[in-house]
Amino acid sequence: MRDDFPRYLAKELDAADPLADLRDRFVIADDDLIYLDGNSLGRLPAATPAHLDRLVRQGWGDRLVRSWPDWIEWGRRLGDRLAAHALGARDGEVVISDSTSVNLYKLAAAALDAAGDRRTVLVDAEDFPSDRYVIEGLARSRGLTLRMLPSDLDEGLGLDELRAALDGDVALVVLSAVSYRSGALLDMAAVNAAAREAGTVVLWDLSHAVGAVPIELDASGADLAVGCTYKYLNGGPGAPAFLYVRRELQSRLRQPIQGWFGQRDQFLMGAGYDPAPGLDRFLVGTPSILALAPLDPALDVLAEAGIDRVREKGRRLGELIVTLTDAWLTPHGFRVASPREAGRRGSHVSLHHPEALRISRALTEQGRVVGDYRTPDRLRLGPAPLYTRFVDVWDAMDRLRDIAERHAWERVPGGPSRVT
Repeated sequence: MRDDFPRYLAKELDAADPLADLRDRFVIADDDLIYLDGNSLGRLPAATPAHLDRLVRQGWGDRLVRSWPDWIEWGRRLGDRLAAHALGARDGEVVISDSTSVNLYKLAAAALDAAGDRRTVLVDAEDFPSDRYVIEGLARSRGLTLRMLPSDLDEGLGLDELRAALDGDVALVVLSAVSYRSGALLDMAAVNAAAREAGTVVLWDLSHAVGAVPIELDASGADLAVGCTYKYLNGGPGAPAFLYVRRELQSRLRQPIQGWFGQRDQFLMGAGYDPAPGLDRFLVGTPSILALAPLDPALDVLAEAGIDRVREKGRRLGELIVTLTDAWLTPHGFRVASPREAGRRGSHVSLHHPEALRISRALTEQGRVVGDYRTPDRLRLGPAPLYTRFVDVWDAMDRLRDIAERHAWERVPGGPSRVT
């Protein structure tokens, strides 16, 4: 894209956008508010309220417990839909359940139990905090060695650095496919191949990748993965997470939280725990049906869009942010804090500025643009291809330029951020 990029060119891109009509499939309550935080919480699909209303009034209100035979398979059914449209996995390899952190704990513990006498766990030192905390606790409780791999805040973890750390003592590697801070995208196939050569497995967190970039879990040789459904998948605040276990591994692994939904013949109410065959053994307790339900209309939109078209638009939206940052914001102390090559980024772009926290607040309060802030000094902008227009990005960057030129952020208090 050219450095000189007038607004009418953004409108022309919108006019030619094959996904443009999908914006109408979401609730846009305030058209003047520009939302660039879809990588934290996706918008509400327009079909979701009516879908939930039917479930509450008819399923719960009218049919009561008689609806359970329909509901009980939802975690598996929605997992298969997610596998087909976003994860490149086979039926029976993905299930929706629990939270990302709980699923991470379950799969990490199961993998460590199967790792024999290996005693080292590798984690990206800049990975999402919850992932690091969960693995730190597991390593401490088992007396394992936890190695935090240094990675660049902008460019992410280097493959050479990872390969150098892989030795015969590594029991498990835990990584995010897309960095939560910079959007740096790892080559999953290359990482999986390196881990397999070293005789270990990778547990992937796909939270900032799923629904934004094509993921081929089976084709890339992935063994284990988890992720959330409330970012680019638009499942709603705190929507249940998913987990993936390669079919060939399922019978070898036994997860540590032995709940009745993971029990063979669960309604026999047996005296002892006998894990169910296949993926069901990674379930725990009764699923939250009201929380699962919004994933159906959300996945309808993603299926219609097609993940390859979503990815192409996401790349171009990110390129526009980079182009306008270079042209408009560099003179004001900003720089791109994400990989510049579009193929090495997910769908969000981070900008570095020493006053990023106050600028982020000014952008929301004065510019009516919702992005977010990440420590230590990053402004994170996350356009979501299903509903973000090119003109939205242009206008957001123009409002950011105005704030930078006026130093409007100087009137905004600093202090600890409560942005999630």
